Amino acid sequence: MSAAGNPLDFDVDALALLSAEQAVDKLLVFAVETNCSDVFFFSESATFTLSVRRHGFMRTLGAIPLDLGRHMVGNIKASASMDIAESRRPRDGRWLHRAGTRHLDVRINTIPTVHGVDMTLRIWDRQAGLKSLTDIGLSRSDEQSLTSLLSRPSGLMLITGPTGTGKTTTMYACIKYLADGTRKINTLEDPVEIIVPGVRQSQVAEKIDVGFPTLLKNILRQAPDVIMVGEIRDAETATTAVRAANSGHLVLASLHAPVAAGAVHTMLAFGSNPYFFASGLLAVVAQRLLRTLCRNCRVQYDISEAPQTFKELEGLLAPGEGSVIYGPGSCEQCHGTGYDGRTGLFEIMSMTRDIRDQIAKGATRAEIEDVARAAGMIEFRRAALLKVAQGITSTEDLLRDIPAEFLGAD
Repeated sequence: MSAAGNPLDFDVDALALLSAEQAVDKLLVFAVETNCSDVFFFSESATFTLSVRRHGFMRTLGAIPLDLGRHMVGNIKASASMDIAESRRPRDGRWLHRAGTRHLDVRINTIPTVHGVDMTLRIWDRQAGLKSLTDIGLSRSDEQSLTSLLSRPSGLMLITGPTGTGKTTTMYACIKYLADGTRKINTLEDPVEIIVPGVRQSQVAEKIDVGFPTLLKNILRQAPDVIMVGEIRDAETATTAVRAANSGHLVLASLHAPVAAGAVHTMLAFGSNPYFFASGLLAVVAQRLLRTLCRNCRVQYDISEAPQTFKELEGLLAPGEGSVIYGPGSCEQCHGTGYDGRTGLFEIMSMTRDIRDQIAKGATRAEIEDVARAAGMIEFRRAALLKVAQGITSTEDLLRDIPAEFLGAD
């Protein structure tokens, strides 16, 4: 049955009148038209539950008959050339699908559960194309800092954050900026997300023992100027990336770390030599994603009686910003949610001599952060307040997406 009160208003009951192939297509058309990033098939004892993730929130669409759910899952597996009969082991697949007029790149994962197989579809609309650095949510000062860093001939830039916070989008935006025909760029990815003209892209193949360490070692023999490493997952990749950065290559790599200074200790935990790592590190870009308020229905709140609200942002705000704040409204344009997209929230820690000295001597995260702020780093707290002052997001969304420990004042 359909999910009661669902603001996305998808009629799951209508799927029962369609073939499995038509039902899958209808679901994917809906997902891409409403900007959903993921579609979920949850196997239950007597039904399948369909859910989506939109702007970071998971929403249940409703339940469909068990047979239809199994046929839809089987159709997707067959389309992605996956083993239809295999239900005991987790499996990955990729499917290039045309949903209506949209060309989709669908990443598929299945996993066995107590009731059967659950399936997750990660959707990439190929027509959306690459985002540029001006489109990902950087402040004016952060964009200037990032383009300046990317102009360096060598060094290591780490892009960090939890899963699903836009690290890959940021790395591709950096590659797009660099791909002007004057540099040889090689990437190591798992998998290749977007084909970038003029960039030499290689994909990890663990089944034949071609992982990140093997690819990275061999790419260094290809005489690249720029190397993008999809993710640093182990000590060997970390060590090789640091060595490449210190030997004349510009290396961009993603890493799981909560804040910019935290990436330092993640790399050291992988066994990187502190002195060698500190000398090769250019910057750490930590990020999160925040929902953007729908400008068609956002609600304005006067804060003239609280003039100190954004006092610490003096020098960062443009004229007229910071006099009001906004909250979510409700309209058809945003499907009644009050939000119509997502934007990046960034913390860029550019290296200085003092920060390198702190890393080399094994300073704590807090000590490194203090030195970085003194050098001009805009930490998550102020970056988040800036988004609120500019009317881009709400205080409610800021508190939902950013851990309280990163928002508290010193």
